[in-house]
Amino acid sequence: MKLLRLIAAFLITGFSAEAQKYELGEVTKAELEEKSHPLDPSAGAAILFSKGQTYMSYSDQSGFDLVTETEVKIKIYTKEGYEWANKIIPYYSTSTTKETVDVSKAATYNLVEGAVKKTKLKGEGEFDEQVNKFWKQKKIVMPEVKEGSIIEYKYVVRSPIIDQFPDWQFQQSIPVNHSEYTTKIPEYFMYNTNFRGYIPPKVIRTTASKSFTINSKERTGVHVSKTTFSTDKIDYLEAQVSYKLDNLPALKDESFVNNVLNYTAGVEHELTIVKYPNTPVKSYSTTWEDVVKTIYAYDDFGPELNKTGYFDKDIDALLAGQKTAADKANAIFFYVRDRMNWNDYTGYSCNSGVRKAYNDKVGNVAEINLMMTAMLRYAGLNADPVLVSTRSNKIALFPNRTAFNYVIAAVEIDGKLMLMDATSRSAMPNVVPPRAINWIGRLIKKDGSSQGIDLTPQTNAKEVVNIAAQLDEKGNITGKARDQYFDHNAYYFRENFGGASKESCMEHLEKKYKGLEVSTYTIVDDKILAKPAMEEYEFVHNGLCDIVGDKIYLNPMLFFKQAENPFTKEKREYPIDFVFPRQDKYMISIALPKGYVAESLPASVNFVMEDGIGSFRYNIKEVNSTLQIGVQLDINHAAISQDRYVTLKDFFQKMIDKQNEKVVLKKA
Repeated sequence: MKLLRLIAAFLITGFSAEAQKYELGEVTKAELEEKSHPLDPSAGAAILFSKGQTYMSYSDQSGFDLVTETEVKIKIYTKEGYEWANKIIPYYSTSTTKETVDVSKAATYNLVEGAVKKTKLKGEGEFDEQVNKFWKQKKIVMPEVKEGSIIEYKYVVRSPIIDQFPDWQFQQSIPVNHSEYTTKIPEYFMYNTNFRGYIPPKVIRTTASKSFTINSKERTGVHVSKTTFSTDKIDYLEAQVSYKLDNLPALKDESFVNNVLNYTAGVEHELTIVKYPNTPVKSYSTTWEDVVKTIYAYDDFGPELNKTGYFDKDIDALLAGQKTAADKANAIFFYVRDRMNWNDYTGYSCNSGVRKAYNDKVGNVAEINLMMTAMLRYAGLNADPVLVSTRSNKIALFPNRTAFNYVIAAVEIDGKLMLMDATSRSAMPNVVPPRAINWIGRLIKKDGSSQGIDLTPQTNAKEVVNIAAQLDEKGNITGKARDQYFDHNAYYFRENFGGASKESCMEHLEKKYKGLEVSTYTIVDDKILAKPAMEEYEFVHNGLCDIVGDKIYLNPMLFFKQAENPFTKEKREYPIDFVFPRQDKYMISIALPKGYVAESLPASVNFVMEDGIGSFRYNIKEVNSTLQIGVQLDINHAAISQDRYVTLKDFFQKMIDKQNEKVVLKKA
């Protein structure tokens, strides 16, 4: 009997789960009373369900359009989840091609005196913004949002661009209880399906009979015309595919991840073939070469690259006296970088055009870097634009125009490519802003052909720290520090502190290194970008030693020791991305108190990871009552496969353990 009851309970539970409906407008007191997510109590919000369907709608005027309907229901648990009460929906809109967005069924539900209260979204909570000449976005801001609220909305995007199928993302940065997406595609269209992430959805395929009507008219007669109207009904098969996932955990960012969206569970579609009745097959399958040629032909790209007359006199004067190709390239780069101001807009298309941008001294990424490419060519250099997908943009699973959202310049000097991006005051030739360092770019040559190029820096960006310190018998340490930053480390330093006051830089150091007191501070060579950025300061620290009896226990790496391993999980799902190879080097000298000698020193070590991934060297010795410490960490690859995660995790733990070993000093 007990077994029968268990089986019955299982069947009832399974039936209930299968029969559960995911509909808007059905909010219960129990849902509003829920204080935290059952599977993730720390979540500020959760998606109770997200439903989407994309289908094709026919009209006599435009033919087939893509229509995507999305319904979402979200529970807000805490104030940290309030951001989920707002939604931004981007859509394409130009004079010739327009997408439309309609929002409906948007409401907030709260529990007020034991009753469910519904507050509908009003007009002031919904508005459109012009992002650039190609894109708009619709924003909705839900009303009456509180801790415990439930919000829901539906929006419909209608698009004439059938070769740009919308992506569906199952996972989010908050838990998702249920997510489903359905495609309904007429037999005339063939799409390849591409899955992203590590959690495959449940897939259900069916076929349905559908039809659409074509209305037409024909005028006949010479002297007396006659109009004949006709209606044709077209029957066709529709392939319906549903993708479903339940109980998805919040997508957590891990240390050193490129863009977590690259690994998020989702589905994407690529149009490959269109075959209407009684017409030839039209192939939409593309290569990266096809994509690049299409982009190069855009009025806002190739023709803008070929304009020159607006800068000739300025560049002629700039290049006077410049003899080598490298000198010319550097002169043009710094001229554009220092003259132009980036307006924070990305993309590979010019908005106002290079001529207006040059005169106004303000432009988007394309205007600034295409302008620079044109100047480099004008100077007789072999320069080309490079299409890039930024780190915030997902890596494309197949060739398409939306794979790129940025453009930089490449110039060949002595047989080597030098990459340039003049949108940042802290950038240098071959030191492009990290936002543009993302796997492979596409270099476009003058004839429209292209080639893939690795955007990853090939040399280790260095940070070199020199410390000269004095320890007294009470455990107090005073000293002078010099910290030098090279290449991309210098870029970060200049971006963060180049225009900061001395006081704010000192405050930053004291917050970064707990217990540190900085007395003097100077930034050296901040504006001379050919040199490393350097900061110098004097310091006092009273919390680096333990005194037990007549012995002093000192960590010789002082406040530079790393206390925690950034890699703590047992397994890693994503590649480890350090952005660029790096080298951290410390040279520390500590004068011992009078009458003290080292009783014991940490052992010197040299850890090397397999295949040259990285190494750690630690050397320490006592010379003439002074401790001399040399430490160097090298990470030789910008990105490391998750297959090497255990190796990397163990390496970092050994390094941290060594950094935290202490010197024991005793009275002589």
